[in-house]
Amino acid sequence: MRKLRGNVFIDFLKDNLIALIFFVVIAVVFVVGVNSASGSSAEEELRVAEQSVRRAMISCYAVEGFYPASYEYLRDNYNVKIDEDKYIVDYEVFATNIMPQITIIEVKQ
Repeated sequence: MRKLRGNVFIDFLKDNLIALIFFVVIAVVFVVGVNSASGSSAEEELRVAEQSVRRAMISCYAVEGFYPASYEYLRDNYNVKIDEDKYIVDYEVFATNIMPQITIIEVKQ
């Protein structure tokens, strides 16, 4: 006796249900892992940017005897490279002998 076309699909699903469930679980785990990794890499990039500004600022103080008056001074004289399309550098100076406050903010696009 010949099976109906609709029953063939249902039989296929029944026969391969465990494989399909396994595939879906693996796909979900993969997507969650990729999202987690991209979030971690963005946080690391922000941390490295802040650390490079801080190191240049300390180098300036050690070499010249004062903290730079602006972020632009660090960028021009101490080769600090930050993607300024992606980040905003907030550099607040209180006095030349007190370490400035640095805040690097990611620009949401």
